[in-house]
Amino acid sequence: MKPKLSDLWRWDGPLERGSYLFWGMLLAAIKFNLDRFLAAGWFGRGWTIFDQSALGFYLWQSPLKEAEKPYFLSLLAVSLPFLWAGTVLTLRRLRSLGWRPFWVLLFFVPVVKFIFFAVLCILKSREERQTPPVIENSWDRWLSNILPRGTFGSAIMGIVATTVLAVVAAWLGTAVFRDYGWSIFVGLPFCMGFLSALIHSFHEERSLGRCLAVANATVLLVGAGLLLFAMEGMICLVMAAPIAFGIATIGGALGYAVQKTFWWREESANLFCSVVLLLPLAMKLEHAIPPALPLLAVKSSLIVNAPPEQVWRNVVSFSELPPPTEIIFKLGVAYPIRAEISGSGVGAVRHCNFSTGPFVEPIEVWDEPRLLKFSVTQNPEPMQEWTPYRDVHPAHLDGYLESRAGQFRLVPVEGGRTRLEGTTWYHHHLWPAGYWQFWSDQIIRTIHRRVLNHVKQLSERKEP
Repeated sequence: MKPKLSDLWRWDGPLERGSYLFWGMLLAAIKFNLDRFLAAGWFGRGWTIFDQSALGFYLWQSPLKEAEKPYFLSLLAVSLPFLWAGTVLTLRRLRSLGWRPFWVLLFFVPVVKFIFFAVLCILKSREERQTPPVIENSWDRWLSNILPRGTFGSAIMGIVATTVLAVVAAWLGTAVFRDYGWSIFVGLPFCMGFLSALIHSFHEERSLGRCLAVANATVLLVGAGLLLFAMEGMICLVMAAPIAFGIATIGGALGYAVQKTFWWREESANLFCSVVLLLPLAMKLEHAIPPALPLLAVKSSLIVNAPPEQVWRNVVSFSELPPPTEIIFKLGVAYPIRAEISGSGVGAVRHCNFSTGPFVEPIEVWDEPRLLKFSVTQNPEPMQEWTPYRDVHPAHLDGYLESRAGQFRLVPVEGGRTRLEGTTWYHHHLWPAGYWQFWSDQIIRTIHRRVLNHVKQLSERKEP
């Protein structure tokens, strides 16, 4: 079936893989060059395929800055016809495979959409094959011979083989590329669930429950492998677990859908190779085009039953805090111990000592007793990993969560009281940014509560 222009808006009928590949590549090329023309002609921002800010937008790496909203919203407006065409083409391609239309949602997920596109281009439609497949390719015969046929054996093979590939991929992404982006936290779990389910169902169709069980067992074993080989600690694995299990479940469900297309086994070698190669390529792309880091802010406050002048003394520096009772600190997240200051006024240097080392904080605003604002020129490690080994030092402990500035604002309240506000500005190199911001915001709020409550107790203490 030759590509037709009406393919771009027709909802009805199937779509063969050749036409889907043709339109996908053509539309991507047209969209990219149209964006370049728009950026250069209307906004004076010429860029190439290696431009950091533009491709960061395509990869969903950074939130929009206020000043850039007209620019990026214009690109978004231009993309609407292409989103429509891509959705229509994907829905028709899914119809050709006999799949449910909800799979079109993967078309909008960064990194995963490339793997999904490759899968749809490789699998043959029902109309292309009316007879059971005959495995003639040597690679497919080799896979057929080495993969167990039994339910238990194929499940173990799917879990173990995928775990080995996933641990290697995790090492490549974090130790070699030193990148904690979409490829690691979305692409890798998706591939883990997808490949393990396909291996498990290579010889015969498996149920959805078994495919999902194998996919999630793979996530567990990969986590154990990262811990065993001293690549990660327990705290970060626990934080990553919700997104890893969720994305792997989606991958396992797609593997279940693929194995119901019984002739996929003819193209199994191509399918496996495409998935295995696309993930490192995505990692390399993210490494080559580091995104601009969004500056995030966390603000906390409480009421102190003391005047601002009295609270100010305990904000500038404070004595040693009692041992922490919060669970996250007991698990290894760095926590504040005491604060010291050298000098006074603008130019003084404050040291807020944490369990992993000091924050060095040159004072930028000294408005006694209203505002103390400082930059941060040195950050300690954000945590001490929970690990069976003496020491584990994954790459994300070095500069992947950095405080950039902070302040204490003291606002007088009726009755001689003070509203004490603490704010921290920080950034991190972890994506999806929104998911990891949830964790980092909670950690910083807990640190704020520990410090603010200590300042409150000191300020409300009656002099003997």
